[in-house]
This record gives sequence, C-alpha cells and structure tokens, in this order.
Amino acid sequence: MIVITKSNITEERIQELVQIIEKSGVQAHVSRGTDRTVIGIIGKAEPTLGEHLRQLKDVDNVVKISKSYKLASREFHPEDTVIDIKGVKIGGDNLVIMGGPCAVESPEQIDEIARLVKNAGGQVLRGGAFKPRTGPYSFQGVGVEGLIMMAEAGKKHGLLTITEVMTPEYVDVCAEYADILQVGTRNMQNFDLLRKLGTINKPVLLKRGFSATYDEFLNAAEYILAGGNPNVMLCERGIRTFETYTRNTLDLSAIPVLQSLSHLPVISDPSHGTGRRELVEPMSKASVAAGANGLIIEMHTDPDNSMTGDGVQSLFPDQFANLLKDLEKLAPIVGKRFDTTKEPAEAFATWTK
Repeated sequence: MIVITKSNITEERIQELVQIIEKSGVQAHVSRGTDRTVIGIIGKAEPTLGEHLRQLKDVDNVVKISKSYKLASREFHPEDTVIDIKGVKIGGDNLVIMGGPCAVESPEQIDEIARLVKNAGGQVLRGGAFKPRTGPYSFQGVGVEGLIMMAEAGKKHGLLTITEVMTPEYVDVCAEYADILQVGTRNMQNFDLLRKLGTINKPVLLKRGFSATYDEFLNAAEYILAGGNPNVMLCERGIRTFETYTRNTLDLSAIPVLQSLSHLPVISDPSHGTGRRELVEPMSKASVAAGANGLIIEMHTDPDNSMTGDGVQSLFPDQFANLLKDLEKLAPIVGKRFDTTKEPAEAFATWTK
C-alpha cells in the first residue's frame, strides 16, 4: 500500500511516519513529489496498519496497490522519474540519444565513433565490452580493456558511457568505468544480477526480455528498485514473434503502456528491435512520436566488417547524423526537449554509405 501525505507536511513529520510504519515490521520507501510525498509500504503489513495510518495527522489517504510491482508503479510515484547524470537528464520531457557500436573493438575505433556521436548531438556513448552471444564461438568482447577504452573515449569527447553487464561478479568493475549499466534481454530475469544492481549508485538500463510481458518486465525492474537503487530505465528492444523478416518485432505500444503503468524513463532500441539498417530511422522517429524518453542506436564506421556481425542493423555515421537532425525538428512537435551541442555537419563529409 502507499501513504499519501498532505501537501504541507514537514520533513520531520515524514520521518516520524516512516518510523511508525517500520515499527510494524515492513519497509518504507519515500517518494517526494512537487506537491505531495508518497510513502510506499513494502512487505506484508498487518490488516489494521492501513486504517491506523489513515487516522494520523498529515496523512491524506492510504491506497492499496494491487500490482505485484510497487516501487516501479505510477501509483507509488505519480510524477515521472528524471535521472540526472552529470547534467544529462533522462526522463520527463527530455530526449536522450545513446549511440555507438555493438562492441568495443579497439581504442582507435571507439575514439573515432565517440567523436562522431558527439558531433552529431548524441549524449551517451554505447559499446559492449562483454557480449552475450547465442553461439559459444562468436566474438564475446574484449573485456575490461574495452571498458577502459570506452571510458577514455567518453571522457575525451564529453559523453556519458553505457555498457552491458552480464554477471554479478562484473557489476563493480563495470560501475567503476561506465556511467550507466545495461542489462541485456537474456538477463532480464537474472535475479542475482538484478539484486546486485540494486546495491550500487549507478543508473541501470533494463532491457525487456524478448518474450517478457509488461508485468514481468516491471517486476524485474522492481528487484533493482527494492535493493535501493532508484535510477532505473526501461528499454523496449523488440520481442520475438512469428515474423522472420525482421530480427525482432519492435513493440511501439510498449512505450505508452509502460509510461502509463510506471514512472520510470522508457528508452527504445530500434536497432535490435528491427535488425535492419533501413528500418532504424523510421522506427526511431516512430518511437519518439510514441513518447520515448530516449533511443539507443547502433552506429559503426565500418558496419559491414564489425567484429560482432551485427553490422546489418548499424547506421553509418552520416545516417546517424542525419537522423539526429530530423529528431531535433521532431522533438518539440511531440513535446520533447532535445538539448545538444555539436560540431558542424562537415565533420561527416568523409563518411558515405
């Protein structure tokens, strides 16, 4: 259940209510809004607790949340969560662009791509140092060295960095070098990993499992939130259907549905969502029009020879730059703010499809 306080409540009184709640053997999570504060009650509370709290001073209402996920629900946190990472805001009316290769291959490769992402107006450099692959003989990434390469490129070009973490053992080292940790589709229900991510202070991008329902997706996010980490982003990256023309089926309806159910930012991945380069641009625009708070897009200087073999879904640098130009025009039309600083378009003159 949640306790909704009156608008003029003091911080001292909020802490008094928290103490009253936790004396009942349950946890209290405080969410401060512009007008009101909501205190979420996590755990099995005594049936009489709700009625007792309703009678207390400064309590406006007590509402039972029927959903299995509590902290991720919009009932608990009516206002959009906005995650501020070194001045880059993700959530609310902000639009953030994450771009880069599927995998870090060399210092020269990631440095050049970082420059191009920054010049195009992107805010976050993406790249995998550890790659979960379907086949055991496929390229698995360059490991910790890749984290170091990407951290240096991000710092040099003024970009945040995001990388995938696969196991609980690598959470700390990934958090040391990256600004955002990504949980891939295959690990959405790796509960040991989710619990570990709940203990760190770095934001987490949680990708939807390719066969996961919305409830399963939000319950996975709940594991991280319940562990104490409030900075979670949800990522729609396509689901598995009967259609084989595309790599996956990008579920655009997930964006408004998740935003109605949860306060967490929603990011769209049109690269994995389609698996086809020519579809990334239209599905990026469609995602923004549907309300996405950001996009994570694969871009490579030589996608046809990328080490992961995923080049068919990677944009060339000029395509990436042109897409971001269009998004600058589209964003305000759909109520999004796309704040970016970039270099002149001439920086891309040497890159052609």
